[in-house]
Amino acid sequence: MKITNLVNNTVRARGLLAEHGLSFLVEVGDARVLFDTGQGKVLMHNMRELHVRPDTVERVVLSHGHDDHGGGLEAFLREAPHAKVCLHPSSLDRKFKRRVKGASQIGMPPTGERALRARGERLVWTAGPTEIAPGVYVTGEIPRRTSFEDTGGGFYLDEACTKPDPLRDDQALYFESPKGLVLVLGCAHSGVVNTMDYVSQLTKRDTFHAVLGGMHLLRASGERLEKTAEALERRQPALISPAHCTGSKAEAFLRHRFESQFVECVAGAVYSFDA
Repeated sequence: MKITNLVNNTVRARGLLAEHGLSFLVEVGDARVLFDTGQGKVLMHNMRELHVRPDTVERVVLSHGHDDHGGGLEAFLREAPHAKVCLHPSSLDRKFKRRVKGASQIGMPPTGERALRARGERLVWTAGPTEIAPGVYVTGEIPRRTSFEDTGGGFYLDEACTKPDPLRDDQALYFESPKGLVLVLGCAHSGVVNTMDYVSQLTKRDTFHAVLGGMHLLRASGERLEKTAEALERRQPALISPAHCTGSKAEAFLRHRFESQFVECVAGAVYSFDA
């Protein structure tokens, strides 16, 4: 069992490239699952550099419908035409980010949407908890129960920015390893704590071995950072590896708080979960 970080904002290895985006290859038994595809400019390059053949990947999961997670989908599917794609129905909504000067469209690129529409029976809607491969699950829509977590920014469903996007399509991936429960986050727009609480509810497990991926704490208040850390302490993960949208301030906070468990997440990083 292992996870390879294919795309991230940062990179440390020669030959690999970085971009504002995220993608993991999750290997559990015989299952090979691509979790997100980055913006699309570096995924295929990094896969070649890391000797990952696209046509050996059976499933693609989109954590949500933003272009820094689904932008590489069309290029990937050209080389993996038989792969099934798993996503929440709201992932195909039009999505916008409010900027200083107007708004920018950040939803699925038209090429990616066309590739998805052409999937037919190979398109799997994951509105609720779903086993997408033997022993590998996605949460589907995550209940929002904490008072201190939000989606993490000015996200909207219209260009005029009058309809807030609740990002109901946000979902996470998890599996049970010999070392314990492993949780993989795309952006955690539902909140890291809400996500951990829901996965605990689904699995009847109170502790995690690993929590890794995007945590969207870039603009988090001190209260939110503290409560997130307290929730992580309760879950007792041996490995905490924030990525992508977590933010440098939050990463520094978590590194200091969890010095022995913290592992830097960069493109090319490999996490092994065998006994």
